[in-house]
Amino acid sequence: MTSGPAALLTAAHIGPGLAVTTVVGVLAATHDLAAATAVAVTAGVFAGQLTIGWGNDLLDAGRDRLVGRTDKPVATGELSPRVVATCLAVAGAACVALSLAAGWRSGLVHLLLGVAAGHAYNLGLKATVFSWLPYAVAFGSLPAVVTLAGPAPDAPPWWMVSAAAGLGIAAHLLNTLPDFADDAATGVQGLPHRLGAGRTRVLATFLLVAASAVAVIGAPGRPSAWAWTAFGLVLALAALALTGRGKAPFHAAIGIALLDVALLALVAR
Repeated sequence: MTSGPAALLTAAHIGPGLAVTTVVGVLAATHDLAAATAVAVTAGVFAGQLTIGWGNDLLDAGRDRLVGRTDKPVATGELSPRVVATCLAVAGAACVALSLAAGWRSGLVHLLLGVAAGHAYNLGLKATVFSWLPYAVAFGSLPAVVTLAGPAPDAPPWWMVSAAAGLGIAAHLLNTLPDFADDAATGVQGLPHRLGAGRTRVLATFLLVAASAVAVIGAPGRPSAWAWTAFGLVLALAALALTGRGKAPFHAAIGIALLDVALLALVAR
């Protein structure tokens, strides 16, 4: 067995983890936090994402092995479970320390809502009709992780929480689409699997558009020309997501998600 950096990053689901971390980093940059606080918030979220990714691969190793997943280093034997468990413990300790360093309110929200929701998904909620709930809670809590940080904590606005929660549910729906067959073979029946691939794609697109609309209209003040332009692009991509063929709908939905993140940052200024 090996334990190279590339295998560890793969087992950590580094792509989604970096995406979530980027959302927090952008929000922290626009919230006018002190540099040290912004770094602590962002690094704490990254450490939490590492624990969720490694926890997922440790718990799913048997299931991944059963369906022949060659992209899972723990399941293939490329990565030792002991090494992953050790890295998870170190990342967990770092997550707690960094989260609380940003302020106890921000830290508790991140640990008890964000990180806990991710591990609740791994531990069983992903196979139930409530598979969307951890994503809604975790993503919806991200704005509070930022606004409650530092010496002047403040509750996030409702529209930011709503947009982030919608983005999180859509991310869950989209994330399951490539693994429908493997999940069905091992008895995972989350909400997307019960809806079917077609309905899941439609619902994910609707949620992404709704999150975009909330970010543009819900924010105080008059929406800027840039915000309306971004929303126009969201609508164009939504049409492609609903009518396109092949991989085009999935890529269009990912494009909407990226625009949603940009909108959250734009209107938060």
